[in-house]
Amino acid sequence: MAELIEHSGTVERTEAGKVFVRITSHSACGTCSARQACGLAETQEKIVEVAASDAGAFAPGDAVTVGVRRRIGILSVALAYGGALVVLLAVLGLTVGAAGWSEGRGALASLGAVLLYYMVLWLFRRRIEHTIQFTITKN
Repeated sequence: MAELIEHSGTVERTEAGKVFVRITSHSACGTCSARQACGLAETQEKIVEVAASDAGAFAPGDAVTVGVRRRIGILSVALAYGGALVVLLAVLGLTVGAAGWSEGRGALASLGAVLLYYMVLWLFRRRIEHTIQFTITKN
């Protein structure tokens, strides 16, 4: 299993110690020959901010590869989606099952708890940001 998850991109701009890279992510069917006719293929462009001490070595338009350690990528997905799912199901189970609330009230409480979960993630974004380190190399 590869240690890094890598994506190719193009340098959008640079700042002191930072390189902003435009990455185009494709859905799983991005290589399918029928993707234009199907209409299900998704393409999204994202701008990734990469901390780089040698940011001056990169210029807008440079082709680069951005990578992140696989373990950190899995942690990011777990925080973004897994944590929210656990909170949703736990609050729903506690309110409807244990407390005897109606399903509607339990669902609203669950959604409120997920919103609170994402707010807590947002409050700790700087700490999380220091955990997730990207690498950048010129192609």
